[in-house]
Amino acid sequence: MVYKSNSSEETIKIGEQFAREIADNCTGCAVLLYGEMGAGKTHFVKGVAQGFGINSHVTSPTFAIVNEYDDKLFHFDLFRIASFDDLYAIGFFDYLNRGVIVCEWSENIPGLENEFENYYKISLTKTGENEREIHVTSGA
Repeated sequence: MVYKSNSSEETIKIGEQFAREIADNCTGCAVLLYGEMGAGKTHFVKGVAQGFGINSHVTSPTFAIVNEYDDKLFHFDLFRIASFDDLYAIGFFDYLNRGVIVCEWSENIPGLENEFENYYKISLTKTGENEREIHVTSGA
């Protein structure tokens, strides 16, 4: 599936729509985000949170590494994570099957998708100053 976004608000709405579509089948699944700095990954996660009925203020966990929302959405930033050893060190695998894991910078850990029975790969690409192309594939 490919979506086109012309603004951060549209990216949030696409994330919200995506979350509503997967909500019934996604406990223990992962949403793996790929894209360069400023591609809209965090805006997409804001929409995912809204789609799951989470009203918390969503921010990038750049320095915290993980933000937990309503004990059902776990938002990771893997920008500073370079290996599976690093994932073990931060307790990443303790979150499996607790809810939905969303990972920004998934490209930093090749093979990460193999750790999940059910995952979605979301690639966000800048196509203009405010325009984005969002590719969604399922690895279930």
